Amino acid sequence: MQPLLGLALLALLLLASPAPALCRHRAPAAAAATETLDVEASLSRARAAVSTDALPLHQSLAATDTDTNVLVKDEPSGGPSGRLALRLHSRDFLPEEQGRHESYRSLVLARLRRDSARAAALSARASLAADGVSRADLRPANATPVFEASAAEIQGPVVSGVGQGSGEYFSRVGVGRPARQLYMVLDTGSDVTWLQCQPCADCYAQSDPVYDPSVSASYAAVGCDSPRCRDLDAAACRNSTGSCLYEVAYGDGSYTVGDFATETLTLGDSAPVSNVAIGCGHDNEGLFVGAAGLLALGGGPLSFPSQISATSFSYCLVDRDSPSSSTLQFGDAEQPAVTAPLLRSPRTNTFYYVGLSGISVGGQALSIPSSAFAMDDAGSGGVIVDSGTAVTRLQSGAYAALREAFVQGTQSLPRASGISLFDTCYDLAGRQSVQVPAVALRFEGGGELKLPAKNYLIPVDGAGTYCLAFAGTSGAVSIIGNVQQQGVRVSFDTAKNTVGFTTDKC
Repeated sequence: MQPLLGLALLALLLLASPAPALCRHRAPAAAAATETLDVEASLSRARAAVSTDALPLHQSLAATDTDTNVLVKDEPSGGPSGRLALRLHSRDFLPEEQGRHESYRSLVLARLRRDSARAAALSARASLAADGVSRADLRPANATPVFEASAAEIQGPVVSGVGQGSGEYFSRVGVGRPARQLYMVLDTGSDVTWLQCQPCADCYAQSDPVYDPSVSASYAAVGCDSPRCRDLDAAACRNSTGSCLYEVAYGDGSYTVGDFATETLTLGDSAPVSNVAIGCGHDNEGLFVGAAGLLALGGGPLSFPSQISATSFSYCLVDRDSPSSSTLQFGDAEQPAVTAPLLRSPRTNTFYYVGLSGISVGGQALSIPSSAFAMDDAGSGGVIVDSGTAVTRLQSGAYAALREAFVQGTQSLPRASGISLFDTCYDLAGRQSVQVPAVALRFEGGGELKLPAKNYLIPVDGAGTYCLAFAGTSGAVSIIGNVQQQGVRVSFDTAKNTVGFTTDKC
C-alpha cells in the first residue's frame, strides 16, 4: 500500500506544482471570428445627431487637459518644441450645419454625396499626378484665366457645380494678432492652408465673419521671388506690389484664389506659431460650406506640418454622430500599437500612402492579389490614408471579395435594400446587439488593425437599417476613409516612414 500511497502523493504534488517555464509560452490565440455591434447605442447616437435637443458645438476648442496642450516656442521659422495640440469636431455639429436635416437618413445621404465627390477628386488628383499632370492643369477648359495680375482685383472662373467635398472634421484655429478664432477643416489631402479674406469678391457662406487681414499686426504678403511662392503649384504676381498670388484648383472645377501671405496661427492653448504661409482667398467657389478655410496636413513643403518642421503628427477622429471632441497632435507621441510602412509617390508628396497587404473577414485572409494594393514605379495605384474621405474605397475585385465573405458570415441577419453607394445592408430594427464577422486590415511587416464593428457596419437611418461601410472603385487608387479610422489614433512619422494605429487612444 505504501508504494501506491507514495505514487499518489507524487501525482498530487506534480498537479499542484507550477508548469515549467517552457510550457507557459503558448501559441498566440487565433484572431476573433466575430465582433459585437451595439445596435442600441449606435442607433441612439444617430437619432441624437439630428435631434433638436442636440448639444451645440463648443465655441472654444481650447483643451482642458494640460497634457495635450504643451506650449511651443514662438519662432519665425523653427518648429515647435514639444507637442502642439488642438481639438477636433465632426462637421455636422458646426453651427452652420445643425438643424439642416429633418432625419438621419437625410444626413447620411448628404454625407455620401460629399463623400462621392471627395473620393472622386482625390482619386483623380492621385491618378493625374501619376500621369505627370500637376494641379496647375486642373482648370476648366472653357474658363477665363484664373489670375488677373493687377492691383485692382483678382478674377476667377465662374463655376457652379458640386463641391469636391468639404472635409468632415473641423477645429477652432486662431488666426492673426490678435488671434481671431475661426472654424478650419483639417485635411491630410491638401498642402496649402487657406481661408476666406476681405475684401471678398466671391465667398461662400461660413459660420464666422470673413477674416479681415487689415486688422492683424502679423499679416505680411509673400513676395513673388520668395521660395514659398515658387513652391505653389499655381502662382502669379501682382504687378503693382510684386506680391505673390495663389490658386488651389480641384478636380471638379472648384477653387480658391487670392493673396499668398504669412500669418500667425494659434492652436488650442499652445503658444502662437508665426510666419506660417497661408492663402488669403478673395474668390472661393464650391468648397467647405460653414468653415472659414482649411488647415493643410499633407506631405508637401507648404503644408502646416512641413512649415513647423514636425516630422510626426497624429489625430484621433471622434464618432461622426457625437458632439464630443478628439485631438490632433504634433510632435512626439506614444509608440503605436500597430505600425505599417509609410509610402510616398514618386510624382506627388501630398498624400500619405500605406503598405496594405491584405484584408481578413471572420479571421480568414481574403484571396486578394497583392497588386490590388500596390503602387507601381510611376506612382499609380496604392492605398491612401485620408482624413477627409469617409468610406473606404477598394478596387472592385478586392471589394467584391470583402462583400462576399461578409455576406457569407451574416446569413442569419435580415437583409435590407441598399442606399446610395452602399449595396450590402441589413434590417437590425428592434435588436440590442448582433454578432458580425470581424474585419481587419493587414499591413506589410505583419501589423494588423482589427476594426470595431461600428467602424464598418453603420446606421443609415433612424429605423435600424445598417450598411457595410466599404465601397468599390474603378480607379487605381484605394482609400482608407475616416469611418474606419473613428476612435483610432492614426499617426504619421515621416522620419521613420511609418503609419501607426492605436485603438481607444482619443
